[in-house]
Amino acid sequence: MLEAMKHTATAAHAADARLKKLAEGIAALAGKDELVLEHVREITATRNAAAAEIYAICAEFVAGLNRLLPRAEVTIDPAASAGAHCQYDSPCLIQINVRGRILQIEYVATAELVSTEDFRIPYTLAGSVRAFNQELLDKDLIEEQLIFFTLEKHRRMWRFFDPRTYRSGPFDQEYLVSLMEQLI
Repeated sequence: MLEAMKHTATAAHAADARLKKLAEGIAALAGKDELVLEHVREITATRNAAAAEIYAICAEFVAGLNRLLPRAEVTIDPAASAGAHCQYDSPCLIQINVRGRILQIEYVATAELVSTEDFRIPYTLAGSVRAFNQELLDKDLIEEQLIFFTLEKHRRMWRFFDPRTYRSGPFDQEYLVSLMEQLI
């Protein structure tokens, strides 16, 4: 009988230890889940800031050109940033038009929060820049380069990548000037 009571006490102690360990695991899950949610919120905020940034780069390019022209001939669509929030269910599109010479910037959020599938530097938004005019369309040619919002160690930035030449660099006004020069 004493042996049976001893065995029951040991079994109860083992069950309690397992329950305690399970409870600790569940409590740790809450902390892990909060870290995941915080990362999602951070990436969402980063994506929204990146959407505002790319629109601002394009809008400054258009405004800078129009200041130098006798009359405003360069347009941007959409005409206003509309809060410049990243859409997750459809691509975002910005179009710059100079008398039928068009730069079209399209980007979308990656399926994962951060990806390295198409570019070696981690990124959270990806898309392309297409440059074309009627002459290029007549020849079925559209210049296209990839763009990524990268999450580099010391900075976050928009980058272009030309898959034909492997040339890469910052997506900035200089880049837009070089693309538009090819169309003029």
